[in-house]
Amino acid sequence: MNGFMKLLRRSPWSARIGLIIVLINLTAGVMAPIICPYSETEKAGDIWVQPNAENILGTDHIGRDLFTRLVYGARNTISIAILATFIAFTVGSLMGFFAAVLGGWTDLILSRIIDVLMAFPTLILALMVLSVVGTGTVPLIAVISLIASTRVYRLSRAVAMDIEVMEFVEAARLRGENIWWLMRHEILPNALPPLVAEFGLRFCFVFLFIASLSFLGLGVQPPYADWGGMVRENAGAITFGIMTPLFPAAAIAVLTVGVNLIVDWFLHISSGLKD
Repeated sequence: MNGFMKLLRRSPWSARIGLIIVLINLTAGVMAPIICPYSETEKAGDIWVQPNAENILGTDHIGRDLFTRLVYGARNTISIAILATFIAFTVGSLMGFFAAVLGGWTDLILSRIIDVLMAFPTLILALMVLSVVGTGTVPLIAVISLIASTRVYRLSRAVAMDIEVMEFVEAARLRGENIWWLMRHEILPNALPPLVAEFGLRFCFVFLFIASLSFLGLGVQPPYADWGGMVRENAGAITFGIMTPLFPAAAIAVLTVGVNLIVDWFLHISSGLKD
């Protein structure tokens, strides 16, 4: 803890701003039932009411409190994005390490499967699969994890192949260590910096991807709140000069910028460059 505090004190202001943004969103999502004046689906007034004392951000297209929907949307979207990113990294990094350490046919078969999946544009692939298996939280997480794991596989395989030829790995092989030991004790610790940085970038991709699918009607399903879905639902308000859809759009942009500020800081630290 002391080491983290020292690192935080030496961090640039951009990283601190990014950390504050992420912490505010995480705290709001966790404490949503406490801080929100209404429930997630409760009607609070007329449609598209302008901000006032009772509805600080106004209401949405069916009269629900927009502030409440934004806070619950943070919980729904961020939790799905974190879970999907974690699954993608677990699956993708394991496959990448296996391909790098075993080589031969294992590497060839896994890489060709990944090539086939990556040949499809991500949005089209997700729309195809979700149209077949149906919408819902579980299919959404599964599809996004599958798509994101292909990119993680490529990175983890490339990093592991550079580490796998090092002398300390060869020494471990000569000692008779098995593949799991090599992956856990030799490759993983040395591959962590780029993988952790990629985790932040991949989270941004997944987060924006969920918002895109929700905007198209295939992400988080009503009546549950989601920022991308909120933009789609309230898009018609722009015609009447009402700024309601700009609030969830701004929330998406701010959180993405905040995560990227933290990732940039971590990349600077892991690179070993001096300020």
